Amino acid sequence: MNWYCDQAPGHPFHGPYHDDEYGLPRDGEAVLLELLALEIFQAGLSWELILKKRAGTFKAFDGFDVDTVADYQEKDIERLLGNAGIIRNRLKITSIIENANRIRAMRQSHGGFARFLEDHHPLVKSDWVKLFIKTFKFTGGEIVNEFLMSLGYLPGAHHEGCPAYKRIIAKNPPWMRVDDGFYEEPSK
Repeated sequence: MNWYCDQAPGHPFHGPYHDDEYGLPRDGEAVLLELLALEIFQAGLSWELILKKRAGTFKAFDGFDVDTVADYQEKDIERLLGNAGIIRNRLKITSIIENANRIRAMRQSHGGFARFLEDHHPLVKSDWVKLFIKTFKFTGGEIVNEFLMSLGYLPGAHHEGCPAYKRIIAKNPPWMRVDDGFYEEPSK
């Protein structure tokens, strides 16, 4: 049973994320960078803290426009480190900037970050983790798992009785589009 489905609904921060985003397929470049950044920021911290700081983080990182973030310089890093509205961790901040550069490079190599994900789907979680560690900075098993689950590339975001599960299934998330034995649709 997914505890998030039982605890999040009605919560001022977890509720909207759980109900309207978690597990829902999305592919906009800025959306993908933001979700990856949020997972990086969350490492070692509570998800509730990240959700509370999300609006400030979005504003501080210029809406996660990939080109803008990729072009950040030391003055931008210092600006971010001085912003109490975000997680102020130099390693995480510089990783997000470097990841924006890597996402920008994916436009040439794959046609963009969304296409990169599609090109590598389906992979089992351990292979996704290896790919992300090779491709991005500051990624590991939990960051990759939550990032991919939040986008519907890995199953498990919601239990079958959750209303959000039904909405997400209607969108045909990537994990459901696999017929080669990597994943099975949960039994009804």
